[in-house]
Formats: sequence, structure tokens, C-alpha cells
Amino acid sequence: MKRFLAIAAAMLMGAVVQGHSQSLDELNVQIHGYATQGFLYTTNNNIFTTKSSDGSPSWDEGVLNISAQPAQKLRVAVQGRYFVLGNFGNKITVDYAMADFKANDHFGVRFGKVKTPSGLFNETQDIDPSYIWALLPQSIYPISSRNSLLSHFGGVAYGSFVLAHKLGKIEYRGFAGQRTLSSDDGYFVNQTEAGILLPNGTHQNMFGGAIHWKTPLPGLMIGLSNIKNLKGSDTVTAGNGAISGTQSINTFNLPNYFAQYEKGKYMFAAEWTRIPVGGSLALPPVITQPIHLDLRSWYVMGSYKLTDKFSTGLYHGESFDRKATLGAARYSKDWAVAARYDFSQFIYAKAEQHFIDGTSIGYDTNLNTGGLKPTTKMTVLKMGVNF
Repeated sequence: MKRFLAIAAAMLMGAVVQGHSQSLDELNVQIHGYATQGFLYTTNNNIFTTKSSDGSPSWDEGVLNISAQPAQKLRVAVQGRYFVLGNFGNKITVDYAMADFKANDHFGVRFGKVKTPSGLFNETQDIDPSYIWALLPQSIYPISSRNSLLSHFGGVAYGSFVLAHKLGKIEYRGFAGQRTLSSDDGYFVNQTEAGILLPNGTHQNMFGGAIHWKTPLPGLMIGLSNIKNLKGSDTVTAGNGAISGTQSINTFNLPNYFAQYEKGKYMFAAEWTRIPVGGSLALPPVITQPIHLDLRSWYVMGSYKLTDKFSTGLYHGESFDRKATLGAARYSKDWAVAARYDFSQFIYAKAEQHFIDGTSIGYDTNLNTGGLKPTTKMTVLKMGVNF
């Protein structure tokens, strides 16, 4: 799959080089980006591998994307990101590097490292200036796994068509390729802290599709997506690499059902998903154990634009693992009250207050040595600039 990334990057460079014979305006070269500084404070537990109970500014991002249009129906683009959140990240990654050929409104295709069109926000969660929330609902869009879940190596076919009898419009996506979860992904934090490492991360071939129905009611969209993750196996190590084994994940489906309604200054949305994961972890003779996970996650949200510069919103998200033992580690329930103020088209600020019940999302062992409290309050502040 990496050859697709190389091809897309080469095509982008080729498009820029053509600037010697074509003007930048003719190539429609565009450069955009943003940078943010976040601050976290929690009342009980340290979250996202930060020392948030003391107040932590350890949340920085810088994003740069470049696109060009060397031909009328062809666009090439690449986006790089520097991201650090506590012990997550602190490196530069490529969000996407792709070539996009759009034949017409009914059919187009992207290939390279492309965004995975699942759920309501996965294709836009990398664009912080575009939404009110400092943190999207963590029940479905965990910030510590965003870089891994955002995209895959492979392709996406897409298009749209208008339904007869004024029944609205259908937008479709079909996709396939390979998704990689890096070794420092948030899903593995407690496993890593226990000394069980995935030195190369995990890799799963996958395919799926998504349908967005823009209904006859103006502003109402109803959609669904599904990803079929095929069986995969990756190397695990322990004891500073002295012991080696495998972590295997069985084939599973990841469905999302969602809806969004926008009218004037109002926006409402809801989403539900399920992650049923089975497999095994084998580090003989030390560990041989099954992996059982059945996460059911959802959220509802709403926002209102009070003025051209000031917006506010509220959401409630929940996630619970039906395979886990009873207790606070089995679930997470989060109420979030949010506000955003745009000082100008280039500078904005976000503030959120979270009321969290349960400990299944966002917590690690090493920074909570006294044990996790079942509830916590979290204050999130973020400043951003974009161009």
C-alpha cells in the first residue's frame, strides 16, 4: 500500500513542477493549515496521558495541506500533521496523500493514503477550525486514536445521484485498502505500560461503504457506513523484546448509523456504532489469552450560533463494553458543554466543560497510580489560528 502514497506524493510534486510552464493560478495550487494550543484540567483522574489534575498544556497541533489541480478532472493533495497530547504523538505524520479523479457528479475515485469515509465526522475530524467542539464525542472519535482512524492506504470510489419523485439525493462511497494503528495508538496505552509492545503497530485489510441520504426535508441527512475489517495478525513483544509472540484479531464489522439536521443557526446530530472484536494474544509461555471486546457507543449533540462570532453547543456520549466485568471500567458517560468565539476569520478560541462518569475512555495506569475515581470533571481550553 505504501506505493500508493509514493505515487500520490510524486503526482503532487509533478503538478507543482509544472508551475514552470503553467502559472500557480492555472494549477489552482492552494496551501492551507492551522495550529492549536490546548489546555486540560481534571478534578480527579489524569487523562490522555497528561498530568491534567495539575493542569496540562501538553496538547499541540500543527497542520499543513497543499493541493493542486494539474488537469480539469484531477486533483492531487497531501496533508502533514505535527501532534502531541501527553505521551501520544510528538512526531510528524501524513494524514493523507492522494490523487483524486472526478469524472462527473456520479463517479470519482481517490487513491493513495485517503480518508476513510466512515461515520458522520471521520472525514472532517482532522479540520479543527471547521467545528465548534474542542473534543468530538470520545465515545466514537477518540482523540488519542484519531491519526490511526482517519485514513487508510488504498482507494475510495464516490459519487451522487438525485432520486426520482423529489425523494432527495444519495451520496455514496465505496472503499478498500489497509488500515494501520500505530504502536503508540491510544487503544494500546495500558497494554504498552504493562510491557507488552506492538513494535510495528497493527495492520488490517478492510473494505466498506457509506451512504448519505439528503432527504426531501431541507437540512436533514440520514446515513450509514460499514467497515469490514479482515483477520490480521501482528508481532508483539515483552521483556524488552526477549519474548516474542502474536496478537491476532478476527474479522469483524464496524457499522455506523447517523443523522444530522441543520437549519439556520441550529445543528443537531446523532450517531451509533458497535465494535465487536475477538482474537487472541499469545506470548508463550508467559501469556496466552483471548481478546473479547464488544463496544456499543453513541452520542447526541446540538449547537446554536448566537452571533457571527459566538457559538455554543451541548452533547452527551456513552460507550460501554458488554464483554467487560461490571464496574466503572466497563463504561464511559460524558456530558459536554461547549462554546467557541471567532476573533476573526483566522483566530478562534474554544472552551468545554465535561462531566464524565466511568473510566473506560482516555485513562492510563502509569499516571493514575492511586487508582481511578469513577467520576471526574474536565475543563478543556483551546486557541487556534488558521490560514
